[in-house]
Amino acid sequence: MRRLLSFCGASAMLFSSLATAHELNVVTTVQPLNLIVSELTEGVAHSEAILPAGTSPHDYALRPSDVKKIKNADLVIWVGPQLESFLKKVLQGNSKNLALTEQAGIDFRHYGEEDEHEHEEHHHEDGMENAEHDHHDHEHHHEGIDPHIWLGPKQAIEVAKVITQQLVKQDPLHKEQYEANLSRFTSEVNQTITQLTNELKPLAGHGYYVFHDGYGYFEEQFGLKNLGHFTVEPDRRPGAKTLMNIRQALQDHQAYCVFSEPQFSPAVVDSVVNGTEVKVGTLDPMATGIVAGKGGYVRFLQQLGQSFTKCLK
Repeated sequence: MRRLLSFCGASAMLFSSLATAHELNVVTTVQPLNLIVSELTEGVAHSEAILPAGTSPHDYALRPSDVKKIKNADLVIWVGPQLESFLKKVLQGNSKNLALTEQAGIDFRHYGEEDEHEHEEHHHEDGMENAEHDHHDHEHHHEGIDPHIWLGPKQAIEVAKVITQQLVKQDPLHKEQYEANLSRFTSEVNQTITQLTNELKPLAGHGYYVFHDGYGYFEEQFGLKNLGHFTVEPDRRPGAKTLMNIRQALQDHQAYCVFSEPQFSPAVVDSVVNGTEVKVGTLDPMATGIVAGKGGYVRFLQQLGQSFTKCLK
């Protein structure tokens, strides 16, 4: 009997060891999303982003190595088809994926019908001269969910809660650790919201232009004054009318700053700003250079805040 009990005890220990030996392999798409996920999986599971650092998802094409990572993943976390259209086909029939725009509990922004933009074409060249030979400008509606949810601190907390629920569902043995990570993440982000609110409040009336229409969550959180954007999406060339209107606003001293993005050539921004006194800054929505791990997402928010502060003062 004693031998039987010893055997059963050893078997139970072996089973427990095997049950905890498998570390969840989580794959995300863009680095900012991976910053959130890596905070939640800290000390428990592995996460990595498919897209190389600094790469925009708007015009990305999957590589064979990316497809392999997706197929080998225990969980694929993506924003949704509104952003990563390149994933729709490869994820068909794959139940191990979490599309965030399809989840409840997240306060999404929606592009309204009042957001009317000029016709913008897919670009092959940058520069004002090229833009002036565009087809006739006409209104372009940007509709549906704004997928840039990682740029909203409040939404990032909501996203983290949704992801934690999925992690616990797939890996219940580590429920306590996932929830502890979520609690720490939530606290740190809330502290950062308070910090950035104090830093950005004096700049609330300082207008600016951004390269593409992707910062709404951050702007709404901190009450910033976005005067407009060059393009609805980075892979669309700004229309000539848009560029002329922005340039006129700059000449009329309506803006403190124009922001470009490191993922795209600044040529079109430089062309419009040339000859004016407006400052030029850089906003990096893709968290280039931010290392995933504890505090990574907070560092990303602080970097954005510093970029706004530096150019809008």
